[in-house]
Amino acid sequence: MTPRTGVIVLPRTRLLDARLSPDATFEDDVIEVHLMAKRTPVGLVGFGLMGEVYARRLLAAGFSVIGCDIDPDKTQRLAERGGRAAAIAEITRDCDPIVLAVFDTEQVEQVVERDLLPCASGKIVLCTSTCDPDRIAALGARVAGRLRFLETPVSGTSEQVRRGEGVGLIGGDARIAADAAPVLDVLFPKRFHIGEIGAGGRAKLAVNLILGLNRMALAEGLVFAERIGLDPAAFLAVARASAAYSQVMDTKGPKMVGGDFAPEGYVRQHLKDVHLMLDQARARGQKLPLLEVHAEALEACMRHGEGEADNSIIIAEVRRRARR
Repeated sequence: MTPRTGVIVLPRTRLLDARLSPDATFEDDVIEVHLMAKRTPVGLVGFGLMGEVYARRLLAAGFSVIGCDIDPDKTQRLAERGGRAAAIAEITRDCDPIVLAVFDTEQVEQVVERDLLPCASGKIVLCTSTCDPDRIAALGARVAGRLRFLETPVSGTSEQVRRGEGVGLIGGDARIAADAAPVLDVLFPKRFHIGEIGAGGRAKLAVNLILGLNRMALAEGLVFAERIGLDPAAFLAVARASAAYSQVMDTKGPKMVGGDFAPEGYVRQHLKDVHLMLDQARARGQKLPLLEVHAEALEACMRHGEGEADNSIIIAEVRRRARR
């Protein structure tokens, strides 16, 4: 996977406002991007919210992307955005690295052991999905020496990742991370090498625990402000300038106030992560009382048919409780 350095000039619109490199400079309507041109395409398995963002960033940076998804409509969207749809067999044969952006641990295990392991020997596999860290560590041990497996979950909404603001949480061999740097630099300009395989996922779960509780606290604060007669939008501006500030106020506050629940992170996906957190804590004898309340609220959202909505819709569940 030997890259070569090049320079291209693309229209600003082609780059989808992605911040691809600290070296990028804007001049009138074009951006000059210093990129690493790959000899082989990047494979992408999974084209959901994050998979689509990864494809957009990679294509904007000059990489060829070949991908697939179990949903044919999503696979078609990849082709519409400039990538190439293909069967998994073609991806394993022609691509390096291969980026996994599937839903859960079981899907990662199936793709890696059923599809990649027999045909992609020696290639880099970047697992961006949020998974059970113990099972991913065990998977990494099973494929060691045959696949160059790296755990690379990301902290951030799909919109933050689109803007280049996602934070990669890397678990695995630092030498593999160095070899994958041309792709990682595009996907996650900011990242931390946490430790061995499994450590990245553990960090992601701990971060998401804090993040989810911040979202629910913001939702409750906005509903409370509204109930006591304050204008929610005006109060949000106050909260963002106050000691209570968190980044969630920037990413989710306007969505909550405006009732915009177009997904940047699904309710069902966060609930899946919350169950992983509770399982990890239970296995270690630790109770997480606030997270248990949050899980129950997310499950209520699911019962109201809100699983495909943005996770900021937690405010709707808080409002429902306020009317009791």
